[in-house]
Order: sequence, then C-alpha cells, then structure tokens
Amino acid sequence: MQVGTYLKLSVAVAVATIALKGGAWAATGSVSLLSDALESLVNLAGAMFALWMVAVAARPPDDEHPWGHHKAEYFSSGFEGVLILAAALAILYEAAHRLFDPQPVQQVGLGIALAVLSSALNGGLAWSMLKKAREVHSMALEADARHLFTDVVTSAGVVAGLLGVMLTGWLWLDPVLAMLVALNILREGWHLLRRSADGLLDQAVEPEMQTRIDAVLAGYAGQPLRFDHVITRRAGARRFVDLHLHMPADWTLAHAAALRGEVERALMAAVPGLRATIQLLPMDVEAHFDDPKDAA
Repeated sequence: MQVGTYLKLSVAVAVATIALKGGAWAATGSVSLLSDALESLVNLAGAMFALWMVAVAARPPDDEHPWGHHKAEYFSSGFEGVLILAAALAILYEAAHRLFDPQPVQQVGLGIALAVLSSALNGGLAWSMLKKAREVHSMALEADARHLFTDVVTSAGVVAGLLGVMLTGWLWLDPVLAMLVALNILREGWHLLRRSADGLLDQAVEPEMQTRIDAVLAGYAGQPLRFDHVITRRAGARRFVDLHLHMPADWTLAHAAALRGEVERALMAAVPGLRATIQLLPMDVEAHFDDPKDAA
C-alpha cells in the first residue's frame, strides 16, 4: 500500500476507536477512559493533517520551490506534536479535578472490553505503518504510527488501572492513572516536535545511510582521486549528498564527467532515492568554505 492509503486507513481506525472509547467512557464515567478517548481524537486530527501534508510533499518542484516540497511532512509531525501536548494538558486538568472529587466507576467490564478492542485495532495498524514508514522514509507516517503505539500503551495502562479500581475500590486510582497517561503522551508530543524541528533544520542522513555513502567513496581508494566536503541532509523521504571530487588536472573533461556519472550512479544505487551533487576539482585546488568572510 502507498503512504496515502495507510493514512486514510488511520483516519478510519481513529473514527472507530473514538466511538469505542467514547462508548467506554460514557458507560463507566472513568476519567482515564476519557483521557484515552481524547488521545484518539488527536489521532484523527493528526492523521487527516498528515494525509494533506503527504499530498503536498509529493508535488513536483516548481518555480517557487525548485528543490521540491519534501519537507512538508515535518509540518505534519510538528502539528501532531502540538495536538498531543494540548490533549495532555486537558487530561491533566480534568484528572486533577476528579482527584479531589472522586466519582464511582460503573460497568468496568464493558469499558475494559471496548478499550482492549480499540487497542487491538491501533496496535495492528501502527505496526504495519511503522514498517512502511521505515521503507519509504516518511516522517508523517512514522509520526502517526508512533502516536498510535503511544495510544496502545495508554490503553493498556487504563485497563490495568480500571482492574485495580474494580479489585480494590480505590476511586483515586482512576484520576492518578489519567495523570500518568497525560505525562506519557506529553513525552511523546515533545519527541515529535523535536523530530520535526531537526528535519526542518537540515539534519544529516541516518548513520546507516552515511555508512553506505562512505563505503561507495572508499571503493575508489585505488584510483588517483580524493573526495572531501561530503555533506548530507534529509528532506522528508528524500536524501541528498553534496561533495567535491578531486582528480588529476590533466584529465580530459569527458573522462572527468564519465567518472562523476559513475560515482553518482553508485551512490544512488547504494541509497535509493538519494540525490547526489558532485563538484569536479583538480587535485591541487581547494574550495575555501571556511573563510571568515563567509560567516558574516
């Protein structure tokens, strides 16, 4: 399936889990189940926004965006992170109120059954989405998958807490658990915001990708060549590398161009989706990128 298809499925599952968890909250009156339902509402909003950003990221380059629109996916993860933080604060507020005014929890068995069913839906989808995200390097898909995994962990904690209330009769367990849920999703929201910021700031490629690039360049060690100023970055699903290729000054332009093409093809074969920019220089010529004037 394509990334967009996964996100559409995520929207459908979010609607189903909202119905299940909302029904569980209505039946039990549990504030921890209310917090779980609020997180699923965030899932829905995040999946819809991610679907939009993936469509934007797929647009071809144009006059105003000659490098393409790949970074649009980072806005998706940032937006979802903000939504998560807002939901966590709302949960903390409601849980604190309920802690000082405990309310009985009713029909616990039904609430647990609905929560478990929603977790099974989220868990299966999240595992499949995360696997696809790693294949295509989609930040939007990864953010949505990780949020779904957080939802599964949240639901597991809620179920454990409700069992504790049912077995002990301690009503304070319900709001305390809701607070723990809120703190957990606060952590996930902060993680998504940080990942989004890193992407927008032209973060280097993943260590695995860098190792592949280094291995390709090392394969030319037996030739009279030298590589330097190797710089990488990632933008959404796209990966880029810029470098200088030094060679003997007496080589013909045709020979140099042929070698550059060979290196480009080798790099792109090692890292699918990579875009390589290689500047040709004579062996005794250096590019002065560290000139103090350039930092002004």
